[in-house]
Amino acid sequence: MQNLIKRILAVAVIVVIVILAFKYCGFKKEEEPEIGYNTNLIQQQILNVGKLVVTEGHFSEVITYKNQQKYLMDMVSFEKKALIVVNANVTVAYDLHQMKYDIDEKNKTITILNIPKEEITINPDIQFYDVEQSKLNPFTGDDYNKINKSVKANLAKKIEKSSLKTNAQNRLISELSKILILTNSMGWKLQYNGKVIESDKDFNKDLKL
Repeated sequence: MQNLIKRILAVAVIVVIVILAFKYCGFKKEEEPEIGYNTNLIQQQILNVGKLVVTEGHFSEVITYKNQQKYLMDMVSFEKKALIVVNANVTVAYDLHQMKYDIDEKNKTITILNIPKEEITINPDIQFYDVEQSKLNPFTGDDYNKINKSVKANLAKKIEKSSLKTNAQNRLISELSKILILTNSMGWKLQYNGKVIESDKDFNKDLKL
């Protein structure tokens, strides 16, 4: 009788051990796919954000161009001049395909390593009015090159003083915030420049573009 009881107890212990082993293996299997799922979801979100963010603007200006050619010890001069009207389309773009980042699964942290600098494109439409020139001092390709260079330099100064670059950066932050929203919802952290990004305000303070 005692042998029978011992056998029953032994079988019961084995059954309990087997059940616990199955439960342990089951929990272990559930944890690994969760990390993989989270990582894949984050990578997919970053791919969705990784696009070309473009902000467009329009600028106009009027320039008077003058040039003189002097002869005979400056006693005779021939002037050329023109009124120039410039209309330019300007784009400020961030190519987020070039953004570099690191995903730390163990510590549930995404670190933004590098954000590409903005690319500014200026496409001026230059129209000449009231053109005055002479055969001894006509408009040449060199004049047009100087004018084009001067126009782009003036437009670049206007862009710096305008809200175009700020608007472009706001759009960039809006895109990056999609990653922040996802990481927060999943209990992950987002870092940049050695700091944890917790809100859009942190992006404004910490993003060095």
